[in-house]
Amino acid sequence: MGLFDRIAGSRKKASTTLGPAEAFAAIALIAVASDGYITDSEAQALSTILGRMQLFRSYPGDVMRKMFDKLLSIMQREGLDALFNAATTALPHDLTETAFAVATDIVLADGEVTDEEEKLLNDLCRILEVPEETAIKIIDVMLIKNKG
Repeated sequence: MGLFDRIAGSRKKASTTLGPAEAFAAIALIAVASDGYITDSEAQALSTILGRMQLFRSYPGDVMRKMFDKLLSIMQREGLDALFNAATTALPHDLTETAFAVATDIVLADGEVTDEEEKLLNDLCRILEVPEETAIKIIDVMLIKNKG
């Protein structure tokens, strides 16, 4: 261990805190990024999905962009796991099934489910405590929705 490792290790890491809307958007963003990259069309789809939700109706475009800039900055600086942990901790209980549904929709939109995407959905289901029966219904519906 080098000198700087010791100094860095002794500093307390600031924990990332998110508001409810940021937490929800972070979960959707993580679903988009779970396959390793974010395409322009995925970013646009994410904005459209969130823009249709009651939670984000009062958010003007510039506020949405600033929120995504913050979330992307956290992801780049602290990593996907840190953003995931902050988001799942801050997400209100009444939005857990909705967040799981949106993440499932995003993952299934391209017709392929990578190992990373499947792991994400399994982790979300477990950590957000979405009942298995509900998760299966959500997945079934999203498979039908994204079939065409």
